[in-house]
Amino acid sequence: MGLNLNDKKAVVAEVSAKVATAQTIVVAEYRGIQVAHLTQLRAKARAQGVYLRVLKNTLARRSVEGTQFAALADSMTGPLIYSISDDAVAAAKVVADFAKTNDKLVITAGNYAGKQLDKAAVVALASIPSREVLISQLLGVMLAPVSGFARGLAALAAKKSEGAPAVAAEEAPAA
Repeated sequence: MGLNLNDKKAVVAEVSAKVATAQTIVVAEYRGIQVAHLTQLRAKARAQGVYLRVLKNTLARRSVEGTQFAALADSMTGPLIYSISDDAVAAAKVVADFAKTNDKLVITAGNYAGKQLDKAAVVALASIPSREVLISQLLGVMLAPVSGFARGLAALAAKKSEGAPAVAAEEAPAA
């Protein structure tokens, strides 16, 4: 049984709200995937903060109409699952990682910040480390000189403290 008009409006409003804050949308064909596998995909998406939903393509087109993702409407044909995320990489990573283990999930298109992506570009986007990993790598690079300097000072202080008692002991009897 199909959705009535009010249900359709509610779905479009819900998806439009997600699209309004999104940075990335990835579209994949899910034909032939077992329900248990889709449930696993949904659980992974939820854990990563990704909105994942099977939508009627006409409702999805209406949801992206007038947004930076409007170019994605041309790719909306067939049975599709839509992955939407505020994080630039999360949607692509969830879908691409699942597609590695399940060949029936076929990435058809994506859109990042208004730029249309093909399958190869979505996989490339998925290979980028997450925001948290990039921040920790940046902090590691920024802290390396400071921690190196601190270790050098500690080593210098240890060397002087090893040499100082010996010198003080030699000077004490002479005085």
